[in-house]
Amino acid sequence: MPEQIKLPDGFVPDEEPAEPVTPRDAATVVLLRAAPEAGTEVFLQRRVTQMAFAGGMTVFPGGGVDSRDADAGIAWAGEPAMWWAERFGCSSALAGALVCAAVRETFEESGVLLAGPSADTVVADAGKFAEARGALVRRELSFAEFLATNELVLRADLLRPWSHWITPVGEPRRYDTRFFVAALPDGQRADGDTSEADHTSWRRPAEALEDHERGHSVLLPPTRVTLSELAAHPSVGAAMTAEREIEPLLPRLVRENGHAFLVLPEKARRALASGTRPDGIRPDGIRRGGGAQ
Repeated sequence: MPEQIKLPDGFVPDEEPAEPVTPRDAATVVLLRAAPEAGTEVFLQRRVTQMAFAGGMTVFPGGGVDSRDADAGIAWAGEPAMWWAERFGCSSALAGALVCAAVRETFEESGVLLAGPSADTVVADAGKFAEARGALVRRELSFAEFLATNELVLRADLLRPWSHWITPVGEPRRYDTRFFVAALPDGQRADGDTSEADHTSWRRPAEALEDHERGHSVLLPPTRVTLSELAAHPSVGAAMTAEREIEPLLPRLVRENGHAFLVLPEKARRALASGTRPDGIRPDGIRRGGGAQ
């Protein structure tokens, strides 16, 4: 991989803020489903260009933690908050809020609801909660209130921890984001009914990377790295049971000659270099077992 990855022109201001911006806690969820023949597909959204952060980029569902996501009264199934805190290196209170934010944002942005009437069931048709979904998006309703009103249990056990990314110092909008993976529940469908995206699709990870390389989409480095990592897993089950060593990944922002570049941590660079496209060419342009293309 190149030492530096160029960001789209205009993605960050030419000058850094006078003081480093404190990152906002956020959660991102990579939804997975079995591909039609074999392998795995991921759910992707192209953010509308008017978005203040990552406008026009192809991303996974996710967003910032709401203060109400920390409500201790949420009915919960799965590993306790302390288990998540140990994986993500944060307090138990923040871990619980991150899991709640992950489930809430997934529902708001894709219509997929990782919750059910009991600790071992999942809603089969989340479409009946469309009105509540809109109220959640408008922040007229907290996720805890939504779950309680509909007697639903948050299914934390349907999520698995994947990675931890922090927006580089020097950017005006920064996020401290924990990435999760989750399998699409039976009977549910992910949709594009969100004002934050103008296009959605299910893509094999390697195909999504190829789209980016051919200029058909624009991926931020955390999305590219995640897709490269997922491309190494042959099935949804393999990805969901993968043993992950999670450490904070903080790229470094470099400005040169009016352009902005990111220098990725070594672990992220290795992940990008190891991914493979459907034609056998890795993202670094080297054909597996062959020479440069």
